[in-house]
Amino acid sequence: MSSTTPSENPKSDPVSNAEKNPDNWTTGDEKMTGAQASYLKTLCEEAGQPEKYDNELSKADASKMIDALQEETGRGQ
Repeated sequence: MSSTTPSENPKSDPVSNAEKNPDNWTTGDEKMTGAQASYLKTLCEEAGQPEKYDNELSKADASKMIDALQEETGRGQ
């Protein structure tokens, strides 16, 4: 019998691998998704920086920008 708890065993913890650094994403260099684009545009507008929105961002770059703007606007807390 193993004494490993679910939080210590990555195979039994489906969330343990849910958040990866965008720089390590396999598809990070692909164009951002429609959902990312929509949310990013909203965040840029809410932050008073609509000029920061770039429709050509990669998935990874969009994710990083979303994280920064969420912190700036107080969203996603």
